[in-house]
Amino acid sequence: MGSGWCDDCSWSGYDLFFLLNKMSTLYVVGTPIGNLEDITLRALKVFKSVDLIACEDTRRTGFLLNHFQISKKLVSYHQHSRLQKIEYLISELKDGKDIAVVTDAGTPGIADPAGVLIAKALESKIKVEPIPGPSVLTTFLSVVGVDTSRFLFLGFLPKKKGRATIFELLSGSEFPIVFLESPNRIIKTLNNLSEIGIKEIVVGRELTKKFEEIYRGEISEVLERIRPQGELVVFVPARK
Repeated sequence: MGSGWCDDCSWSGYDLFFLLNKMSTLYVVGTPIGNLEDITLRALKVFKSVDLIACEDTRRTGFLLNHFQISKKLVSYHQHSRLQKIEYLISELKDGKDIAVVTDAGTPGIADPAGVLIAKALESKIKVEPIPGPSVLTTFLSVVGVDTSRFLFLGFLPKKKGRATIFELLSGSEFPIVFLESPNRIIKTLNNLSEIGIKEIVVGRELTKKFEEIYRGEISEVLERIRPQGELVVFVPARK
């Protein structure tokens, strides 16, 4: 028998805690990695409802919002300013304001500065709610054409320190490995992979965008065809 006041409700204990304490919410919102039509209806609803949006680049997020005719206060939050902005954003949340955090493209908290803000919000007992959306990782893995039930994601490879250790891992991993790379380093990285005995790879460039390309085959062939421009993601098959 229910208590009578809400017999048909399906509130979880987690939801009731935040309802009764009138806490605000930090929404972690996935945004398009290229094609603006990949935005979700739920993400647009959140953007319209929150008090402000924390973003890496206010120009990029502003362009996205303008496309969907949404006007909202934007607060810059990136790897160089995050420590100074965390205190302000947490204070706003504690004052009852709802905030959406976004990355330049894709899902926040994965290889971008949003993870620090999310951790601080959880530490401050602020409700954090994921709003699923595009991700370069899952977008790419869906078309590599091999078994990806298990894989390792390395984010961006180190520029210098730790780079040798990473390539040692790549040379003998029993799992497929996925990582991000900049256009300035992709040629060097592919040559490094060839030097440690890796022959075949898959590289995605500018996924979902107008000039999207996916290169498959031996590294020597990919090196002949690849254009070192835009955003790149690399898949290395398992070595054992």
